[in-house]
Amino acid sequence: MPGKAPLVVVGDALLDRDLTGTAERLAPDAPVPVVADCAQRTRPGGAALTAHLAARDGREVTLITGLGDDPASDELRQLLSREMKLIELPLIGALPEKTRVLAQGSPVVRLDRGTGRVREATEEARDALRAAPAVLVSDYGRGAADSLRDVLAERPPLVWDPHPRGGPPVPGTRLVSPARSEARAFADQAGNGNSLRDAARDAAALVEQWRVAAVTVTLGSSGALLSYGDHPLLVPAATAHHGDTCGAGDRFAATAAGLLADGALVGEAVEGAVAAATEFVGAGGAGGVTDAAPADLPDADPRDLVARMRATGGTVVAAGGCFDLLHAGHVGLLQAARRLGDCLVVCVNSDASVRRRKGPERPVNPLADRVRVLNALACVDGVAVFDEDTPERLLADLRPDIWVKGGDYSGADLPEAVLLQEWGGQAVLLPYLDGRSSTALVARVREGAR
Repeated sequence: MPGKAPLVVVGDALLDRDLTGTAERLAPDAPVPVVADCAQRTRPGGAALTAHLAARDGREVTLITGLGDDPASDELRQLLSREMKLIELPLIGALPEKTRVLAQGSPVVRLDRGTGRVREATEEARDALRAAPAVLVSDYGRGAADSLRDVLAERPPLVWDPHPRGGPPVPGTRLVSPARSEARAFADQAGNGNSLRDAARDAAALVEQWRVAAVTVTLGSSGALLSYGDHPLLVPAATAHHGDTCGAGDRFAATAAGLLADGALVGEAVEGAVAAATEFVGAGGAGGVTDAAPADLPDADPRDLVARMRATGGTVVAAGGCFDLLHAGHVGLLQAARRLGDCLVVCVNSDASVRRRKGPERPVNPLADRVRVLNALACVDGVAVFDEDTPERLLADLRPDIWVKGGDYSGADLPEAVLLQEWGGQAVLLPYLDGRSSTALVARVREGAR
């Protein structure tokens, strides 16, 4: 997207897999659940997930990371090559892989393999860092950041996302973003450290210990605490989601670094990162990240997204509407819809279709703007346009498993419900936030202008 600063991500890439199924009985030979009918989904992990999320934000991204000749490295290259520039550091051993087994959406066990570490830096990587306008370090302790520590010290990064196995950030880093437990460990404090007071003390100690400009301790559903050394700022999360938190720290770091690169103040960047991480968890966390190209890339086709999702056994959700003036009712509906499955495609009326339904003065926002705004929502994986008055033809093409409409409709107003039955799909109504509608917004604006 125009106007967004490019970002260089340095760190250790992983390959993540989710095996998702159902568990309804225990194994006869051991008291362990039997997870049946597993669907496999593969996605970038570690620094690669951070870079992927930054690219989905519409940024030009360069990822400097260790990759080898093993199958996992090849698979990760294939996932990332379309959306970013890769600068590879030589890897000793196989790329680390993390496989989660989930039943009914909850993790049962995680399987790790691959002990690859970065052997050394390359001149290409050093040159890219020296020329980079903005740098984010995602240090998972596999050697990428350490191999380039001397260059990073010359021009400290905007954000350093530390992990227990990694080293300290270089002095002068603008913002460091440990989780609560990580901050406690880095600060070498005793006790659980679960209170807000403990987090404030840890953050202040780390600002001094690391000689960085600011430390923000992420607090999960409570938001984040930002410290410059004293008088911390608490940035609460607008809502609390209790879904999959895997990858929330990567979402936080990618957003904070991007906003700082665009010129935001540190406090503004933390506020934006809290909001983005909260929405990310609400949309399914890392489990909601597909291996498809970002929806706002010019060559991304929602039909390709649906085909890939269906090939892996995922559930496709579709929702439709004009989405002329995007408001809280729309956002709440789309977030709820996304939680019903593994990807969400929004079917949006063309300008001509909106005019036929709403009158000659609508839409207020042209189609390109409406599509861009929808694609910017973390809960939306793709947008498809239809020119008819209703989306039946588009739905017959996409064949979603679930079709969602707002609760201001009744069964009689849902001709799509009968269509969904043809392929075993289900149409559902979701509650709408009372009093929110584009028509009402337009009326209030006109009344205020008089």
